[in-house]
Amino acid sequence: MSHAFPVATAHRLALLAGSVLLLLQQAPAQAQTINVNGSTLTVQELVGVGRLPANQRDKFGETFGSISGLVADPASWKRRVDGSYTGSFYAAPDRGYNVAGTIDYTARLNRLDIRFKPAPSGASGLPQDQVTLTLRNTTQLFETLGGERRPLSGLDPVPGGVASGGARVVDGWPELPQAYNGKLSLDAEGIVILRDGSRLVSDEYGPSIYRFARSGRLIGALPVAASVRPIRNNVTDYSSNNPAAGQPAPAPTNPTFGRSNNQGFEGMSLSPDGQTLFVALQSATRQDGAATGAAFRDHTRLFTYSLADLDNIVLSGEYVVRLPKFVQGTSTLVAAQSEILALNNTQLLILPRDSNGLNVGTQLSLLRRVDLVDVRDATNILGLPGEDVVAPGGVLNPGITPALYAPWLDINDNAQLQRFGLVNGVVDGFDNLSEKWEGLVLLPALDRANPDDYFLFVANDNDFATTDGFQAGAAYNAGWDNPTTFLVWRVRIQQGLQR
Repeated sequence: MSHAFPVATAHRLALLAGSVLLLLQQAPAQAQTINVNGSTLTVQELVGVGRLPANQRDKFGETFGSISGLVADPASWKRRVDGSYTGSFYAAPDRGYNVAGTIDYTARLNRLDIRFKPAPSGASGLPQDQVTLTLRNTTQLFETLGGERRPLSGLDPVPGGVASGGARVVDGWPELPQAYNGKLSLDAEGIVILRDGSRLVSDEYGPSIYRFARSGRLIGALPVAASVRPIRNNVTDYSSNNPAAGQPAPAPTNPTFGRSNNQGFEGMSLSPDGQTLFVALQSATRQDGAATGAAFRDHTRLFTYSLADLDNIVLSGEYVVRLPKFVQGTSTLVAAQSEILALNNTQLLILPRDSNGLNVGTQLSLLRRVDLVDVRDATNILGLPGEDVVAPGGVLNPGITPALYAPWLDINDNAQLQRFGLVNGVVDGFDNLSEKWEGLVLLPALDRANPDDYFLFVANDNDFATTDGFQAGAAYNAGWDNPTTFLVWRVRIQQGLQR
């Protein structure tokens, strides 16, 4: 095992312990408070639920892509005289409906307009209608080649990388994954809007970070650390082992280095001051434990980018985040993260979850939360010796200080869910939560009496599951209907000074 990083001294550890106070308090309303490095976060209660039907179509006549990434337009957020709120969200769907391989689904971004009227505090027997969602617009994502418009596709990249046509370099940008039909491949998972109006979209395949103009035209791609680029047979190979019908599968199925299949840049967020971009891998790289087994993929990587100059976005940091584990049956598993949300330049919310929910797995989720991560005292491993392998066999190098991690909001809190007819698990008369929750948005309550109160929106990815679906020129029936669902918590976030 490499010990190239400086080993943390007892003095440093004592200083860290002294600077971090975690207080887990259970109030009568199930409020949970944590105090981390000067910031205090309190869960108050679930105050809203809303849905879009599973068979919702966008303006192109295709099944709506639900929520893999979510960002708010803060300028649109208004409080009305009746106590309701209105605003607009932008959502990134992933690669399209796929059961037996991927399809040529055109990548896109959706605009959702919302109206939100919080439920009365402490009430029960509530309907699921506090959030009203309207699909206002859909923008397809494309590149321009030789004056022609070519859409980006959800198809799995061809195995073999550049040599086989599975990747290409565009105008000096980093390698980008490519499908068999010559379209760039994009499995979108995160979205942010930069101050010039351009959009960044994070991708599972590369993993990559694409940059698009408002029109949806590809205008750039950000640099990505070599530590997460997938390697097979000594070449960079972006296939996720989800080939389209008639296309070859990769061998071996998983990379030997870099991100695991379907475990790319799952989370992305912009700091409130617009100066720092955070991007997180869904779980550990192959060399950091994922190749050892499911119980050892907990040391994932979080990256930061400096956005001081939007014409020269710089990769500035790489940190280790230790994801939570849980026991299911006789197995110890890792709750991979599905989204992040920056609170400031060192702290962010993170959404770890298992793979259980409505019609999936055990149907009873054992871990589904929104937690807090703080990189203030974590080791920035970018460019240091040993960066490539930080947790061989799943054991973290002792010279690395991971990000501080604090559990916070339990999405599976049945006392809160049942007030709205929801539940975690299968209970007659209640709606079980679906498996994948991948959208986070935090907006102020605009309450003069409580200036530190916010609404935390959490949205699911319904995997395009509907009995009445249509995509890429073909109808489909998933055998069940999984509506797009938003949950809203009222929370209090008081932030201290960050250094």
